[in-house]
Amino acid sequence: MTNIKMKQIRLLALGVLALVASLVLVACGGGGGGLGGSDNSDVTTASGGDPKGSLKISNWPLYIDGATIKNFDKVTGTSTTYTEDVNSNTDFFGKMQPLLSQGDSGGRSIIVVTDWMAEKMFKLGYIQKLDKAKIPNVEKNLIPALQSPSFDPNREFSVPWQSGMTGLVVRKDLAPDVKSINDLWDPKYKGKVTVLDEMRDTIPLMMAADGIDPVDATDQDWLDTIDKFKGLVSSGQIRKVTGNDYIQDLANGNVVAAIGWSGDAIQAQADNENIAYVQPAQGCSIWSDNMLIPVGAPNAAAAYEFMNYVYEPEVQAKITQYVNYVSPVEGVKQILLKQDPALANNELIFPSEQFTAKCFNQVSPPGDEQQVQEVEQAFEDAKLG
Repeated sequence: MTNIKMKQIRLLALGVLALVASLVLVACGGGGGGLGGSDNSDVTTASGGDPKGSLKISNWPLYIDGATIKNFDKVTGTSTTYTEDVNSNTDFFGKMQPLLSQGDSGGRSIIVVTDWMAEKMFKLGYIQKLDKAKIPNVEKNLIPALQSPSFDPNREFSVPWQSGMTGLVVRKDLAPDVKSINDLWDPKYKGKVTVLDEMRDTIPLMMAADGIDPVDATDQDWLDTIDKFKGLVSSGQIRKVTGNDYIQDLANGNVVAAIGWSGDAIQAQADNENIAYVQPAQGCSIWSDNMLIPVGAPNAAAAYEFMNYVYEPEVQAKITQYVNYVSPVEGVKQILLKQDPALANNELIFPSEQFTAKCFNQVSPPGDEQQVQEVEQAFEDAKLG
């Protein structure tokens, strides 16, 4: 099967998965609801002996190549069950919270969620700290840009799986003048633009476009921007608030521009060469999805082995070729310069400091858990217009 055909199949699958995820979120009432569990004052450090045995991983769909799991099991003697059951951060949290609050991981020894959710789960006491002596490849090969994030400055509990940028994904043949988030609100594009249903992707970019620094934004800044967002939804300016399925609408021309993810843009170009990622004039949002060892993990030793294995540059290079997101591992670019120079020189996979100069790390609303939930609920309500 050709690479282009494979990526077309991947895009179709992403659209189906995103639709399923959105239906589940509606059924669950979105991201609202109270929090249970403990604080993280007595969080344990994950430990374990022989890594051989069963390893269960929960990750996002289409986020690994076809050979890595098989090769890992062959090298380590582990039997890995790799499940693509993280379709959204809030949906996955809703599914896992009843288990994790009781110290049960549902058999999982690794879960993968985005920065803000990793922080939330750790603060609730659901995530174990890491023994860094067991992951020397991570200590050696993690790229400097990801070594000290604000939510986990010493990488005590998180290991980046992949990273990426949230910005504009544009049909350059249909909307060549879209350079800023605010360009999406031009009346000529009414009903032809989409935004992401992850609040921390969409709202900070809207704030930045209006001259508000998302890093220093107040609770009222968030609520005011959500109110603006609600008006754009109710007026029909925004066609849909969506997951990955915006790519299909871009491909068929129903949508001319979207707030979207960098890796999606690369994958979508296999379907339509006119689709491109455009760095917003006011900058992008940078995020990571992170490997975590949850409380109750039955095989932390195998989890460490897997984290260490995928931080071998040769292994990570194969993953990068498949997923097209920002690689967290040093040495991958040098390998791909020999194997796939176009990929190695792609700013969306190996971004330069100049390319991301105006970008900011993904942010959450300020305040305590109740204040954050109020903002989250306002966003969920606004999505309905």
